[in-house]
Amino acid sequence: SSGINAEYGDDYDPYQTDSNDNQNIQEGIVSPIEQNPLVDVGASGRPLRLALNTNQYGRTFQDRSHVYRMLPRTTAMAGAIIHNLNVRGKRGNIVQTYPAVEYDFIPNRATISTEDLVHIQWTGSNTHNNQPNGGDGQTGDAGEGRGGTDRSNFLEMQGEIENYPAPYENTTFWSKVESLTTPTATAKDIAVSMFSSGYYCGAAVVNNGVCDDAGDQVLGTGTDMNNLLNNAPASYFGHVLKFKEAVTVPYMCSRNNNFSNRSQKGILYVVDPADADAARRKKRGTKRRK
Repeated sequence: SSGINAEYGDDYDPYQTDSNDNQNIQEGIVSPIEQNPLVDVGASGRPLRLALNTNQYGRTFQDRSHVYRMLPRTTAMAGAIIHNLNVRGKRGNIVQTYPAVEYDFIPNRATISTEDLVHIQWTGSNTHNNQPNGGDGQTGDAGEGRGGTDRSNFLEMQGEIENYPAPYENTTFWSKVESLTTPTATAKDIAVSMFSSGYYCGAAVVNNGVCDDAGDQVLGTGTDMNNLLNNAPASYFGHVLKFKEAVTVPYMCSRNNNFSNRSQKGILYVVDPADADAARRKKRGTKRRK
């Protein structure tokens, strides 16, 4: 059998064993996996039995495989550190999501250099299913908006302890960044795209390089965005942002930040390169030698 490999002794080869090695005596195939096998470890001929259930071996109980694409850097991104600011967790309360977590930005606190870039993006689903049996957690999908759907957005707050987003006119973050994925996007284009999870391509006119694709929807046109983002995309490509100067931005998700029991907030410190280097060393618990 191709599943037997001298390198693994009596065990089967985890890289070469597949359904072709299923036991078939008529065709002379002996499976390298046996039910509760006896193994000889040299103890005067007294074998030991392993707890091996062939009905459970090699099975995939929860297929968590994903497909993703890695896009090439643009010339403007060459050589820079790109931080990924994403969303983790799933829909539900703390017992329904167990052993996962509720929605949260990841990282939800970060200190980066003005020379670094940050890609704000996330993925989600419209087919979340936590019906009976709920597995390790309880069944159900507590949350806001249409059941079974993931949604996130990114809005600036005026302070870390706030729970309300700031009006665009009172924000400071957007005027201090530029998009390297959509270089013609204005500060308002980027802000509108992020608060709508990409439902609106931006606030600008069509054919400016921001809202060129068929179906792109500009703020104030077409069908209104649902206030719980129900008609917004579940996944968001976002923007790779470059910083014009140092800035601190506390931010939140309007749909999932549930005040007392579910918080989806974060804070990003963009500092001078020397300060960012010191923060990295502190995080690693090391000091620069003199």
